[in-house]
Amino acid sequence: QLQASGGGSVQAGGSLRLSCAGSGRTFSRVGMGWFRQAPGKDREFVASISGGGQTTYTDSVQGRFTISRDSAKNAVYLQMNSLKPEDTAVYYCAARGGSAWSRRSEEFDYWGQGTQVTVSS
Repeated sequence: QLQASGGGSVQAGGSLRLSCAGSGRTFSRVGMGWFRQAPGKDREFVASISGGGQTTYTDSVQGRFTISRDSAKNAVYLQMNSLKPEDTAVYYCAARGGSAWSRRSEEFDYWGQGTQVTVSS
């Protein structure tokens, strides 16, 4: 299972750090990702990290968000800086069965419950 936390409400320009803790199995060597879903919109890719630490981001968060992992803690993080109102969404963490990163939600097998991020202008 995956448990996401760290969401909240911030003003534009602020920062938040999301955490995703795994339990019941090890996620230390598999691809992990963060997705988000804004009201009335489809779920979209945000960032992904491979088992070896390679990362990829959607263009709109490149340079502002950083995905990282702590294998010892079976956890993945999303550091979000310079937040914008358009970043407002429910953020979900997810894990794959394989080690590569992915931008495709259908390639992730395990999903956390989501954490709300609200950015006000």
